[in-house]
Amino acid sequence: MWQWLYRLGSPKLFYDMTTGFLPWLTIVTYFLLIVGLVWGLGFVPPDYQMGDNFRIAYIHIPMSVGAMGIYAMMACMAAMHMIWNIKLADLVARSCAALGATYCALSLVTGSLWGKPTWGTYWIWDARLTSMLILLFVFIAIMALRSAYDSENSGSKAASVLTLVGVVNLPIIHYSVVWWNTLHQGDSILGVSSQSANPPEVWSPAFFVGLGLIGFFFQALIRRTRNEILLHERRSQWVQQLLTSKQLQE
Repeated sequence: MWQWLYRLGSPKLFYDMTTGFLPWLTIVTYFLLIVGLVWGLGFVPPDYQMGDNFRIAYIHIPMSVGAMGIYAMMACMAAMHMIWNIKLADLVARSCAALGATYCALSLVTGSLWGKPTWGTYWIWDARLTSMLILLFVFIAIMALRSAYDSENSGSKAASVLTLVGVVNLPIIHYSVVWWNTLHQGDSILGVSSQSANPPEVWSPAFFVGLGLIGFFFQALIRRTRNEILLHERRSQWVQQLLTSKQLQE
């Protein structure tokens, strides 16, 4: 079992496996995003209360859920690095940080754009908004902590510890609208629960956008991780052979 785990965590195996997979993932990703965004932003009827302003939710909600999902994935990678010292897990966690910060920042920006016409203000120290802002600060702190150490190994371990500690913020974000009396709404306006009366033409585009943003994250993660692998393994024989092969092709 342990040999299988360490083999699966091989940087070379990851690089080889993703070489042929990446172009197909990119095509599917952009197809989903184009269909979902055009459908949601251009053809879904306006909301009877919020009008066209509700369309921001097609970007805001997937970004918010994505930021939390990225952090959870980064925490899993940090745990694997701390427990089994798997190099690839640390490289993936390193790549997750910048992408997660981007998703989190876009979630806050789109939420502010939605909040101004809905609440009358771009920002309020609401429990959900504040906990999401803390998540953004944790992403930035993890990236800064990696750069604060002269030793790459020490920086990776310190960032892993901070990542695992920051997991406590995820349930706070999720349950903030339940635990506290917040201005932020509870159930999503794009929801399909029994409490939501939205027809399929309203929530269906959200699935396309959501899947598209998941695909976009993974294809961006793969590209960043492949670059990290080449940088980290630049002195290894297989990377030297790969670079030589590319130079000959050019």
